[in-house]
Amino acid sequence: MPASPNKTGLPLSGIKVVEASLAPGPMAGMILADFGADVIRIDRPASSAASSPAPTPDVLGRGKRSIAVDPKTRSGYGVVRRLVEQADVLIDPFRPGVLERLGLGPEVFLDERKGTNARLIYARLVGFPRTGPHKDMAGHDLNYLALSGVLSMLPGTGKPEFPLNILADFAGGGVMCALGILLAIVERSKSGRGQIVNTDMVSGVRYLASFPLLLAQLRSPLFGASRGSGLLDGGAPFYNVYICADGGWMSVGCLEPQFFGAFLKHFLEALPEGFALEDGWRPSEDDQHDTDSWPRMKAFMERGFALHPRDYWVKAFDASDACAVPVLSADEAAALAAGASSHGGAVPRPHPKLERTPADAPLPGPADAILPRGAHTEEILTELGLDGRAREALRREGALGNQPTVAKL
Repeated sequence: MPASPNKTGLPLSGIKVVEASLAPGPMAGMILADFGADVIRIDRPASSAASSPAPTPDVLGRGKRSIAVDPKTRSGYGVVRRLVEQADVLIDPFRPGVLERLGLGPEVFLDERKGTNARLIYARLVGFPRTGPHKDMAGHDLNYLALSGVLSMLPGTGKPEFPLNILADFAGGGVMCALGILLAIVERSKSGRGQIVNTDMVSGVRYLASFPLLLAQLRSPLFGASRGSGLLDGGAPFYNVYICADGGWMSVGCLEPQFFGAFLKHFLEALPEGFALEDGWRPSEDDQHDTDSWPRMKAFMERGFALHPRDYWVKAFDASDACAVPVLSADEAAALAAGASSHGGAVPRPHPKLERTPADAPLPGPADAILPRGAHTEEILTELGLDGRAREALRREGALGNQPTVAKL
């Protein structure tokens, strides 16, 4: 098991985070851990999780610690409550009401009269808005993206295609939750008080998509009257993806006239002499914003790119302002990143990069980011000051599942 990295001097050094691991919550926790926070993940003990389906490996566990404890037991509840009472941040990724039923709702800690941790930032991350017709429904990234209005705008002319589970789960959910936590930490430095941070993935992805959503309302030509007819939604032939002779792809994004001119120059030079459509048509720089010519221009570019393999086109546009680059596979992108990083490129590096206090996450490979359930249980129990008698109570109640305890009476 890799040791937790030394986080002294990092931006969030000294910030203690308790993370309930579910859905995009670990992304928010990983961002905080990458930049110095001490993140403790609460896991279900092995015996409690034995009847559940095998989960997807949590590859977002780097830099965190894990304690496996069951808060549904009396002693386990005491451990979790003590952790939260000593924390700066709690990340709650469950559907509304789950932590309240466990006796760990925000009022337990933040109530002005009876709360036990007035500085706690209680970060709630859900899929649908907490008020509205869908608040009690189950859902996933695709559903949140659908309700946001963004899915209906994604490029294409057939049914909307979705970009994995990146936009709603991780961008609108995990990253926006981390942003909310950081904003609350800044505010707490002024007021001395914690607060609830509410993030939902529908609202989060809508906020991220402010640019296209607002421009669409203004009927901007960037987004056509119908999907797939504007500059950025797949309508423009000079902002699109093309298949090459070997099945690879090239991306073309030459929106500005000077870039379109550079693209056209290199593209035509790389084609056979006299290459044209059946009627002899060839594009010129004057055709860029003539939407009537777009169908012919797209056909011309499709046929042209199909004449040669992808790497031929990479060389044709190399070191130019044509805004034409290859669509890399995940392995190719990792190799490219490795060339710019001494840590290699298989695992994405923390970002943004702070020049004076950069994140220092160990990144040897994806498997190394998988945090074993309960790997730091004993260590964390010791930090909490639980003596042998308290640990024995945890074991008797089954709060630690099948994990052995070191009971020093």
